[in-house]
Amino acid sequence: MVMLSIGRPLRLPTVRSRLAERILPEAELYRMLSLESNPRNRAMLTLLYASGVSELCGLCWRDLQSNGDGGQITVFGKGGVTRAIQVTASVWNLISGLRGGSAGTGDPLFRSRKEKTAACCSPWRCSASPARLPAAPAIELAVSPHWFRHAHASDALDCDAPIHPVQATLGHASITTTGRYLHARPNDSSSRFLPL
Repeated sequence: MVMLSIGRPLRLPTVRSRLAERILPEAELYRMLSLESNPRNRAMLTLLYASGVSELCGLCWRDLQSNGDGGQITVFGKGGVTRAIQVTASVWNLISGLRGGSAGTGDPLFRSRKEKTAACCSPWRCSASPARLPAAPAIELAVSPHWFRHAHASDALDCDAPIHPVQATLGHASITTTGRYLHARPNDSSSRFLPL
């Protein structure tokens, strides 16, 4: 029996890429971080940027290991992939300073403030946090955790990071996905090299 696909002759419109519009300029990102006075929120946002991890809400203290001056975060992400991400000493010190003496290895890194138990903060809280920053109204952008992830990829590639470690850090299945950040450079264009 031959199966026919009635949708095969249809041509779907090409979707416009908006990636370059969702990359937070480095100056704006650092301004947002510097205006955050709450240590927990600052650590959360710094880790979003430094690691490119969007799975912060599920992290427990057992997922963090000291590694020389810095540390390593083990993340179980979408697609059932586990990845290890290295963070610098400054980021490691910022997050490990949140632990306190009573937190066990199974306790969440970012505890819910509303739960009486040691529950992880909700994904909604993680996704809403950048929009609640003191600098958010001044930036006039609908910033989400993925903007920090996009900034991580774009800034790392701008600083000559090889594409394969960026792919591994972000957990992209294909290098083509990571390569999109090479083309999404909102602050760079070949036109600036022209003698006009």
